[in-house]
Amino acid sequence: MTDPELMSIGVFAKLAGLTASALRFYDDAGLLPPEQVDPITGYRLYSESQLARASQLRQLRDIGMPLPTIGKFFSAGTHEAAQLIDDQVAKVAAEAAGIQRAAATLKASLGEADRLNICTLSGPVLAAAIDQIVATTIHNPDIPVLNGVRLEANPDAISLTATDRYRLATRTLVPSQPSAASWAGTLAGDDLQTAASRLRRTPIVTLEASARSLGLRMADTTVMHCRLLAEVFPDYKLLVSSLPPVSHRVTVDKQNVLKALEQQAPERIGLRIAAGRPILLLPDCAVELGGTASGPDLTLWFELTTLYPAVSHALGKHLMLDLRGADQPATIRSADDGDFTTLVMPCLNPAY
Repeated sequence: MTDPELMSIGVFAKLAGLTASALRFYDDAGLLPPEQVDPITGYRLYSESQLARASQLRQLRDIGMPLPTIGKFFSAGTHEAAQLIDDQVAKVAAEAAGIQRAAATLKASLGEADRLNICTLSGPVLAAAIDQIVATTIHNPDIPVLNGVRLEANPDAISLTATDRYRLATRTLVPSQPSAASWAGTLAGDDLQTAASRLRRTPIVTLEASARSLGLRMADTTVMHCRLLAEVFPDYKLLVSSLPPVSHRVTVDKQNVLKALEQQAPERIGLRIAAGRPILLLPDCAVELGGTASGPDLTLWFELTTLYPAVSHALGKHLMLDLRGADQPATIRSADDGDFTTLVMPCLNPAY
């Protein structure tokens, strides 16, 4: 006999906030089978105790969780179930951010027939420069321009600049022909990073500026648009021009520095200049770098997250560090090729 306390699918659907067809679907999917099926009529009957599961199922579908994952959710423990929710939210957020970027790029390409042809560059070379510079950007909701890359073009060169307030990186490229016009704008770092994968596969790229975006025209004539940011980029030229004179100059082998940092990966690293020798101070040891150093004895400290990217992205085999004191920005550049330069802020001595 049918239990009189059980509800019909219609009544249960209203209480659960679902449709009868959805309940049939979830029954067939094995996620919410009815408490009982009438053997004569075949009607699905539900109990009040199933409402909690039905409510969870509806909410999981509201956040877009796939059916197979929902099945795992109902069989999981509390910790694993919470992790499944977090993973789904992260996935939806990433998809939403991608849609927003695509929509903004599409809007940037609308109604811009008048474009300024700036110059033509090697696609792979520009992609490599983007990789180096974008590493210095940061996502900061309060200062969104810190995710931007400042591109400045003049007849002789193209420069890309980014800063996260602790580093300032600049890469200069020389086009195959002089730039046709002077131009400057701050580009969305995410758009440039997305474009880099395409740039690596095109021998040449033409830069075309408009009021809302910079177009990157590939060899096959397709164009990728990088949005222009409205926020004012930090006045890095004023910062550079106001730096005190260089007091120490250090030249070292890049691989020696990277090897020491990668083997121990300390939170903070000291750089000591003693008797004309550069030495890295690590938690368990001091590493002689084997290079040269000028100036009186000096010790300064850096965060690993600030120093390592500046060193790893430097060009060439040798590094040149221009120091100005323990509390002043250090300039890191390639001794073999000076067209990539990074300013790195030191930090406090970890003993304090």
